[in-house]
Amino acid sequence: MQVKWAPNAFVRLVLPLMAGILTYLYYGTVLPDLWPLLLGLGALFAGVQWWAARRPGPGPTDAAGLLAVLALYVAGLTLTQQATESRASNHLYRFGGEVEFYRAVVDDYTVRRPATYATTVRVSAVRVAGQWRPAVGGIRVSIPRTDSLPAPQYGDLWLVRGAPAPSKAPLNPGEFDYRRYLQYHQVYHQQFIHPDQYQRIGIAPPSLLRAIAMRAARVVEGVFKHYVHAKREYALASALVLGLKDDVDQQTKEAYANTGTTHIMAVSGLQVGLLFGAVSWLLGLLPGRRGPLMRLATALAGLCVIWSYAFLTGLSASVLRATVMFSFLIVARAFSRQTSMYNLLAVAAFFLLCYDPYLLCDVGFQLSFLAVLSIVYLQPRIAAWLHPRAYFLARQRPWQPPAVQRLWKWTGVGLDWVWKATALSLAAQVATFPLGLFYFHQFPLSFLLSNLVAVPISSLAVYVGLALLVLKGLGWLLGLVSATAAHGFDYLIKGLAWVFEHMIWLFNEYIFLIGRSLPGALVSGIHITAPQAWLVFGVILALLAFLALKRLQWLVLACTFMSVFAGSRVWAARRLAPNEQLVVYSIPRRSVVGFWQGAAADIVPLDSLPLTETERTYRIVPGSIRRNARRVSYWPGWQGGPVPAVVAEPGLVLAGWRGRQLAFISGRLSGSTQPLPGLVAVVLRRNARVQPAEVAALFGTAPRIVFDSSCKSWYVARQDSLFRVAGFRTHDVTLAGAFVVGRQP
Repeated sequence: MQVKWAPNAFVRLVLPLMAGILTYLYYGTVLPDLWPLLLGLGALFAGVQWWAARRPGPGPTDAAGLLAVLALYVAGLTLTQQATESRASNHLYRFGGEVEFYRAVVDDYTVRRPATYATTVRVSAVRVAGQWRPAVGGIRVSIPRTDSLPAPQYGDLWLVRGAPAPSKAPLNPGEFDYRRYLQYHQVYHQQFIHPDQYQRIGIAPPSLLRAIAMRAARVVEGVFKHYVHAKREYALASALVLGLKDDVDQQTKEAYANTGTTHIMAVSGLQVGLLFGAVSWLLGLLPGRRGPLMRLATALAGLCVIWSYAFLTGLSASVLRATVMFSFLIVARAFSRQTSMYNLLAVAAFFLLCYDPYLLCDVGFQLSFLAVLSIVYLQPRIAAWLHPRAYFLARQRPWQPPAVQRLWKWTGVGLDWVWKATALSLAAQVATFPLGLFYFHQFPLSFLLSNLVAVPISSLAVYVGLALLVLKGLGWLLGLVSATAAHGFDYLIKGLAWVFEHMIWLFNEYIFLIGRSLPGALVSGIHITAPQAWLVFGVILALLAFLALKRLQWLVLACTFMSVFAGSRVWAARRLAPNEQLVVYSIPRRSVVGFWQGAAADIVPLDSLPLTETERTYRIVPGSIRRNARRVSYWPGWQGGPVPAVVAEPGLVLAGWRGRQLAFISGRLSGSTQPLPGLVAVVLRRNARVQPAEVAALFGTAPRIVFDSSCKSWYVARQDSLFRVAGFRTHDVTLAGAFVVGRQP
């Protein structure tokens, strides 16, 4: 199959740009400044292109084309290098812990958590040794959430005392690398700020337009809060129409994740596409729509509507991606350009990546473009497998009663719609399947059932929700003319709000019903590495090429990729089988030890309190998934567990596992216990009041002193120096991460 590059010019432009970005992400730290190289390649390309234009023949043209590809590859490297804020000479990293104060502006949405507010601030200046210096850098901050403390607002200018700390690496095996996630957003520091540490000294939003948009989003959210009375439905209304998910409870989030419908709550391409479709349909009803002026008016109206919606949602990143994509589509239609959807996707991706190369690391960016690409290519092909409408229309006979003929007709129309929706859902899953396994470690088998009903209802709910906002705006304008008329008009708004609320209730109940009816439909705990994800992509692409070209070589290639994938899984399992690990976990205010043997584990919370769902999900489960765990048992306390443990005296527990001996100290030592040499670690819990000399007399100085997460920071700071002076090696799981004994799998 020969690729037709003419209608897909930007496809071959965006691919080398992406390759350059990926290269920098892996090897960028060793590269010199690349701007001179890019300028040189640009000048060389201009010269070669001028020469090739005067030399007919494929040779010079191919040379210019290859040079253009190389220039775009270097452009990807250079753009990513320039977008990496930590390279700046005045970055926060350069000042270390010498910062006394810093000035920063709130530059992101504020996330409302049960006990804290979390947001990102951008630094403009720091005070070091009594002098203010210009500085740059992002800090992810948290502040206590109290009734007297207002939530941070975009544009708030703060004066903060103290130095931020570099973002922490993952603290437990397999845990989500939040540090890397922040770095992709040019945030390299974190800080918990107490109320007496900062002061709001002014307002200086980095973008006035975004500040107004975020304020508008909160005002619009207030409309839903006023008219949608049920708390769960109000939270889903805000998430569905505006993308504000602060009030969506954890149970609802899990239900949507388990049924493959999380995308409903993420305002992105679905909502923008619905608006685009509605505007196109309405304007298509007008006469003279084929003329150039009408096409231009239609394009302007479409652009105004989708960008107005992006503005009302606070100009969030996901909506902006979709808005840019549809903007290119609208403009192409306005000028009657018969460009392909592949080229439009490539154009949107190219300009977005030039604006921010780190978008390539964004999961939403990857899923959005892959899903649309897969839908464009696969949905028509899958839909062509069956023709329900034609089948039922063929059942009509002239002698049949009109009612029977209408039954055949509308049965065919309905089933045709269902099949096309099914084809669309299947097509979207094909390309996003490897990423779902890689990022989320699960695959919902019920995605067809859940999306088939929930997506149409939620789509209608989006239209109704937007109509509610329009009516509210009209009611406000009417109130400026006549308060009586506005009061009567409000009954219409309340009626529409009632419909909106019950539509949300309906599809939400359907999602929960699917989850209850098919509890085993979620395949979870799947771990694949990045190379394995590429192998799965390779299998999919090779199979698609085989189906399109009917050439056996592609099927052989797909089988080869599949064999390599299976072999890598078998090799990883064999490598893991003999692995033994003892892990003292880093879980705030908890004492938790894990005993791992291959793919099986026994997790023991030493304080005898069961782990919460959040603690298991974010601290233990990622490591279990990475090890492809087949059995993970939780034992609250030592009693009844499989690990032998003896209470040598109050406050001292001795445990043995696989030839390794450990001591857990949570109180004073009486001195009655006989010396026990040969331990691998002594774990101090609950600020145990022990002296280094006591521990040395009982266990010697060979075992590692481990401060678990139940120890306070002041206690660790004091005891750590004392134990080091006494000749011990120490490990603080709160700062350094989990303490692991045994080789890594």
